[in-house]
Amino acid sequence: MTLIQPPLMVTGGTHPARALRMMIRDLSRGSQGITEGGDLRVRATFTPGPTVRVGNGSAIITGATWGQGSYTQANAGDHVVPIAPTGGTGRTDLVCLRVEDPEYEGSRDPATQDIGYIHVIPGVSANTTTVPPGMTAIPLARITQPPNCATVTDSMITDLRRIANPRRDRKLHTINGFPYSALPEQAGVWQDDWPPNAKVITDVPIWATTANVVATLSGVRVWGESFFGVRLRWGSGWHGNEYQVDTDTITYMSKINVIASDAPYLDSNFRGRPQELRLQCGRYNEAKGGGDVSASTALIFDVEFIEGVY
Repeated sequence: MTLIQPPLMVTGGTHPARALRMMIRDLSRGSQGITEGGDLRVRATFTPGPTVRVGNGSAIITGATWGQGSYTQANAGDHVVPIAPTGGTGRTDLVCLRVEDPEYEGSRDPATQDIGYIHVIPGVSANTTTVPPGMTAIPLARITQPPNCATVTDSMITDLRRIANPRRDRKLHTINGFPYSALPEQAGVWQDDWPPNAKVITDVPIWATTANVVATLSGVRVWGESFFGVRLRWGSGWHGNEYQVDTDTITYMSKINVIASDAPYLDSNFRGRPQELRLQCGRYNEAKGGGDVSASTALIFDVEFIEGVY
């Protein structure tokens, strides 16, 4: 294959459709899938029957042939798709967004027929996650119906969507130094304000569905037989994994680093608003030693937001 001429965009040139498709491929970094997390979701119809509905959204579909480039397709409103009822045996169907460009496959006429359309592949294996080789399409959902079924419900639909280029956003929040404060003697209780004011406000993006969160508390002084726990608290109700700090008897004092981490799912009530993130600590029963923070203690919250489907 020779260079596609003329290169985009040359004044006075006539540009083939393939040149524009290759530009889409370049700008999407060769990826395919839906554009944002809520796009093209497949669900049962409001009155369940032998159909499903594909919601609003758009996608990038990469051509199955090298040099074909990538296509964009958008859907406005619910698109209702028939799903054939089953007989004496159950069946699994694959719902995909397909582009059938007659330059590369099929014989559809762009002037009179849909080139991009919702395509149902019947009778696929129960664990199918991809479209057949050589087909220009992206999978949206897998529908598994039991025998003698003519009503598709949401429980029969497995979401297979992937975001072409999911967004990520990472921020470091640092607290350098604390007023001197010893770990409270009370055992069996999470201290909501120890270390004192060990908290930051995070702006959660509306598109984020998961996050990687790591808190590193550096320069905690411990002595004796220290035994306490740390965990993350985010928003009003989410608590992270519990991590234990358990030292052998220390005759004098030592400084340690403490880490707590988790990867929570962010639901729709959590996204798109500021949320307080803090570190909580608590002494376990029978702990004989202690710990404290001071001006030489630092706390770093490392928060990475990740976009996913919903």
